[in-house]
Amino acid sequence: MSSSRPQLFGMLAGLFLAVGLVCSAMLATAAWLKVKNSQFISVKGSARKNVRSDLVIWHGMFSVEAATLLDAQRQLKVDAAKVESFIHQRGFTSAVFAPIGIEEVRATQKNADGFTRQKTAGYRLMQNVRVESADVEGVARLNADSTSLVEAGVLFTTPAPEFIYTRAGEAKVEMLAEATKDARARAEQIAAQGGRAIARLHNAEMGVFQITPLHGVETSWQGENDTTAREKTITAVITASFLLK
Repeated sequence: MSSSRPQLFGMLAGLFLAVGLVCSAMLATAAWLKVKNSQFISVKGSARKNVRSDLVIWHGMFSVEAATLLDAQRQLKVDAAKVESFIHQRGFTSAVFAPIGIEEVRATQKNADGFTRQKTAGYRLMQNVRVESADVEGVARLNADSTSLVEAGVLFTTPAPEFIYTRAGEAKVEMLAEATKDARARAEQIAAQGGRAIARLHNAEMGVFQITPLHGVETSWQGENDTTAREKTITAVITASFLLK
């Protein structure tokens, strides 16, 4: 019994190996026949390019509250001067200040008869500022230094800067050509397995254009256009069909 068990395992292993080889041969034959009998072959090609953002957009918002509208306007004017001086001292002279936003601050007051009503307790004024520059590093420092405004008494907040690559359109044309070359190389390899050769490009469809953070993996069917990272990767994908000969 003990001597027959190794023989049984050996026979089973041999059988599984034989089945695997047959299946592989069948798949290869099917792929070969598909290429051999087809007039066209369709493949996907891609191209990647790492780029550095060449434009940065920085936003900031500051606000004040006061009992009267006049007092609020005076305080906002003082804070706006501090913000403008802060920006100019760091070498940026193209700051754009948006129109002032005004909100009433409401408070609930209880009357002598026990009923409550809303009354104006003061005013809140808000203003946004925007800086656009090709000095990516300079704006990054500007953003990091904005805490000094808070230390100077300005109620100032800022979201993360937007980093943009402005030559994406030019890169797109270049990369679609590279993606087409990649698709042709793949098509030639597949066609050769079926004893065929590529004649010419028949049709090409552009896929979505992805701009993602460097080494990022997130994509979407609509395409990504990242503005969070200074360093980015642009990916172009194309589906191409070639006439076989």
